[in-house]
Amino acid sequence: MAQWRKKTSSEVYTQEEIEARLKDELPKWYYEDGWIRRKYKTGGWKGTLMVVNTVGHLAEAAWHHPDLTVSYAFVIVKLVNHEAKGVTDKDFQLAKKIEEVIMWQPGREDGSVLPGTPDDPRFKYVKYD
Repeated sequence: MAQWRKKTSSEVYTQEEIEARLKDELPKWYYEDGWIRRKYKTGGWKGTLMVVNTVGHLAEAAWHHPDLTVSYAFVIVKLVNHEAKGVTDKDFQLAKKIEEVIMWQPGREDGSVLPGTPDDPRFKYVKYD
């Protein structure tokens, strides 16, 4: 049973509620220093830029502005609702959308005619969990 309850869009979750909700909904994300976070490993600079651009597009469309740590082969995404001064449903919804898009693997969907990238390290841009 979940140890958190749905809140209004501007209500801030407690640390315990955040950790429970992450465990239930976003197990690869974690809570640290007031932010929910996720590290995406990439195959190199090209993949890192693709992740950054994807996160940037989703965040801008959602009018939410994450902090990013960008390196050669990884991107760390940090989310908090600056206006509410804490983690809210806005953060969880954006995290879910980022996770859905970044970790999408078309070649693994039933009935998909989209093959995904070839099984060759030269073409892999995200290291899937």
